[in-house]
Amino acid sequence: MTHHMLKPVRSFFVALTMTGAAFVAVSPLQPAAAQVKGLPDFTELVEQVGPSVVNIRTMEKVAARSPHGGMGDEDMLEFFRRFGLPMPNLPRQAPRQNRPQQEEEQPRGVGSGFILTADGFIMTNAHVVDGADEVLVTLTDKREFKAKIIGTDKRSDVAVVKIEVNGLPAVKIGDVSRLRVGEWVMAIGSPFGLENSVTAGIVSAKQRDTGDYLPFIQTDVAINPGNSGGPLINMRGEVVGINSQIYSRSGGFMGISFAIPMDEAVRVSDQLRSSGRVSRGRIGVQIEQVSKEIAESLGLGKPTGAMVRAVEPGLPADKAGIEAGDIITRFDGKAIEKSSDLPRMIGGTKPGTKSAITVFRRGTYKDLSITVAEVEADKPVVKASGRDEKAKASGAGQAIGLVVSELSDAQKKELKIKGGVRVEGAVDAAARAGLREGDVILSLGNAEVSSVKDFEAALAKHDKSKTLPVLVRRADLVQWVLIKPSR
Repeated sequence: MTHHMLKPVRSFFVALTMTGAAFVAVSPLQPAAAQVKGLPDFTELVEQVGPSVVNIRTMEKVAARSPHGGMGDEDMLEFFRRFGLPMPNLPRQAPRQNRPQQEEEQPRGVGSGFILTADGFIMTNAHVVDGADEVLVTLTDKREFKAKIIGTDKRSDVAVVKIEVNGLPAVKIGDVSRLRVGEWVMAIGSPFGLENSVTAGIVSAKQRDTGDYLPFIQTDVAINPGNSGGPLINMRGEVVGINSQIYSRSGGFMGISFAIPMDEAVRVSDQLRSSGRVSRGRIGVQIEQVSKEIAESLGLGKPTGAMVRAVEPGLPADKAGIEAGDIITRFDGKAIEKSSDLPRMIGGTKPGTKSAITVFRRGTYKDLSITVAEVEADKPVVKASGRDEKAKASGAGQAIGLVVSELSDAQKKELKIKGGVRVEGAVDAAARAGLREGDVILSLGNAEVSSVKDFEAALAKHDKSKTLPVLVRRADLVQWVLIKPSR
């Protein structure tokens, strides 16, 4: 999450001003005026859902402070020595390293949550309870309980905690697919610790991509620190989201808030309740968005799909035959409109599932079969070292500012590639495109480059008046670079 703009929240109340309706006399010959609807009344919703919303306070254990304003005895004596002050008579104590460490609990933060089940399961944000040594849940009837953290999922920012009590008023879960942009919604939470504060607004957008794992619901409901984990409620009294983030330059509410869609939150909470963790799929690729220029130059048409920058050896994508430079256009029968769609689709797929995947490679579509693996700890990236030896350079690319050379077998083995040519120098159009010495060219347009001979042949066929797309390997990642014709 971007630190200066997207903020997790732990919210702020607003006053809604009702305007009176004006009555206009209409003669029988005049058409009747259109009916004007007043603002919605949220009072019944608050009475219905309010008891299901809880306040969450977290505590953490910290080292107990010294009675000398935070200074230990040794620090205090050093202070007196340094400034030539009379030495105080301090009681003899054990050396610092042998003393037992004293701890005390201090307030860590305030957030919100809502009751999932009558027997005490409560949903909130992962960032509300993450790192807490103690979680305290306060109900609207002022009863307070210590809660047990059942599980947290940082990727979706969903957490489930449990209090030991029965007969609680659980929320109703709404259907996010029925939620419409422009629809009125309401939030209840504890902004700045002000419990059971109610704010309202409309849905500003759905499927809002903020760079996080989930597509968020965007609203203009006033959300501030303390609202995190609280429910976003539709006019039917159903929870459709978890208030999680705000767009802010000041740290406070600026009219744009984001909520986690409830359908995804429920899937996560079900796994947390059953196993305490979330199992997600992965295939082992690094991707980026396909630009309009890249799509047009490769013959893809519109900029859709996810461009593969790297494939991790031995993982499902590698086994399925996916290559760096491929553009993944469909997964499990669903079109990939933008690159961020792919990790969401794969992440929501059960590990072990066999799925169909379509890639666009060198001008044609290829259908592959892939078995999704489970997300695990990231492996360190092994960087390719320098060249083994200088191969004979070719001057065929000098018209576009490129000098390239063959790769040795040892270099290909080290880079784990079958072919390509190494950039020995880049000037003029090639340099302006961002190419530099040490880059490895894998293809020109839709023509694969395995050697200098392939490079020269592909370059000879290229229309010099058109932009040349070049697939480049740099370190462990690949990207498309566009060399534009000289004017």
